[in-house]
Amino acid sequence: MTSTPAERVAQAVDRPLQINGMRVRNRTAMAPMTRRFSPAGIPGEDVADYYERRAAGGVGLIITEGTYVERDAAGAEPDVPCFYGPRALAGWARVADQVHSAGGRIVPQLWHVGVQRPADSAFAPGAPAEGPSGVGLDGSPSGREMTGSDIDETVRAFAEAAAAAQQNGFDGVELHGAHGYLIDDFLWHSTNRRTDGYGGDHASRTRFAAEIVAAVRAAVTPEFPVLFRFSQWKADHYGARIAESPQELEEVLTPLAEAGVDAFHASTRRYWLPEFDDSDLNLAGWTKKITGRTTLTVGSVGLDKEFNGPQGFTPQAGVAGIDLLLDRLERDEFDAVAIGRALLADPDWVRKALAGKLDQVKPYDAAEALHVLS
Repeated sequence: MTSTPAERVAQAVDRPLQINGMRVRNRTAMAPMTRRFSPAGIPGEDVADYYERRAAGGVGLIITEGTYVERDAAGAEPDVPCFYGPRALAGWARVADQVHSAGGRIVPQLWHVGVQRPADSAFAPGAPAEGPSGVGLDGSPSGREMTGSDIDETVRAFAEAAAAAQQNGFDGVELHGAHGYLIDDFLWHSTNRRTDGYGGDHASRTRFAAEIVAAVRAAVTPEFPVLFRFSQWKADHYGARIAESPQELEEVLTPLAEAGVDAFHASTRRYWLPEFDDSDLNLAGWTKKITGRTTLTVGSVGLDKEFNGPQGFTPQAGVAGIDLLLDRLERDEFDAVAIGRALLADPDWVRKALAGKLDQVKPYDAAEALHVLS
């Protein structure tokens, strides 16, 4: 008997997911999307309402926008939220409470922008950018090379933020190791030219990330989930790769899994594209095959155009079907799907998808999305 569209979505998506000690009601997550609605880094009631609205719309797991850990060079913009200090943490505790009241689970994404911090940043003015080698994404000088003390202090900042997340009612944490930000700067050979124990082969370039994971794991209880977001591509460098083959990907991911990652969030711009030759598995699919860990896929879900690419920024995108996504979920290529811009455009996207009413979803328009408050 053939399933209806709504039944097919329900069977693939409306299933609980266990990530360590966190039980998520379905297989959907809200992808982290940077916003600038937290003056002085402090999330207010509007931020809590914004995330609560998506949870009320059916999202299982909210992954917050990137939040800065406590280090001057971690930030870039003063209206992006921090995850330290009494006022910011009180605001985030309110966010977690409201998401829980709507039936969702929530993890903060912990972030250090690395070599992408601009020289004229209004966040902690005067602090130089920092990275593994003082080299920017384009290969030109950027900021300064981190010392051993810098590395130790940064690892500690991530661990302290993770502990604060658990103390303030969050359900887990996600570490931002993608898109050319600090953790990813260490993973990518173009930005990591170190000759000490943090540079060289894949295992050495992964050492910094693994130390952060291990410190975070030690700072929280054993059942508290640790998610790790990673990518091949970097900002404005869409052909970049940290791994050219499944074997190289295994060299990167295995130390992270062993250090304590419970779930990997594999960031791609188009989830339906195969990652390596001779297989149709996408990056999340390969990650699950290699590590056996829970994996989340992401990349233009529900939309007909990617967010950004060689042709530039996409201001508008039409609604697209999710049959390809369902095909992959049904064969357990990955475990869950993160949705980004589609949830900015329509906070009820998940509810409508589960009801077989994607034809009623609002299309994405950047001019409107940039001002989304609820």
